[in-house]
Amino acid sequence: MSQQFSSALLENAVNEFSKLPGIGRKTALRLVLHLLRQDESTAENFGNSIIRLRKEIKYCRVCHNISDDDICTLCSDTGRDSSIVCVVENVKEVMVVENTRQFHGLYHVLGGIISPMDGIGPGDLEIESLVQRVSEGEIKEVILALSATMEGDTTNFYIFRKLAPYDIKITIIARGVSIGDELEYADEITLGRSIMNRMPFNETFKP
Repeated sequence: MSQQFSSALLENAVNEFSKLPGIGRKTALRLVLHLLRQDESTAENFGNSIIRLRKEIKYCRVCHNISDDDICTLCSDTGRDSSIVCVVENVKEVMVVENTRQFHGLYHVLGGIISPMDGIGPGDLEIESLVQRVSEGEIKEVILALSATMEGDTTNFYIFRKLAPYDIKITIIARGVSIGDELEYADEITLGRSIMNRMPFNETFKP
């Protein structure tokens, strides 16, 4: 039986909140009612922050991480080692690796992984821009830090083949991250050790 609302405005708000991942209608209703109990300025700040996020957010033109400017704070940080690039699937993995405090190089966000079942091929990802960065000659090592899944390994191998002509070190994070695990769910200690104990990537990792 569908939930009945005394207000169309309330129902519309609940409908929008329930579109968020992991938010059911009961949780959505609880969040909406919480906002209604707040000062009007609090609700306005909440709404304006979402609008500004959607309208003003940028993606770094170097690494494709989320940024307020054309180049993100990580890429513009002269204290980081620009000769090492860690390749990750999405923006959230940048945050996960950063939280380990074990990596001080730069990043490259692919925007996904190769998944033919989902219609995602190499051309849908930021792989060519990675090759372009490597071709400029400053990068000495590329760390492949994708999830230990079939799709992640397929993407690793594709990138390995694309970067093979260049005189760089290609490594993969140690499999302290269990086979089949999503990187974002790895605990920070395990992931940190995997970064520090990375190993050379070679064709034995072919899926």
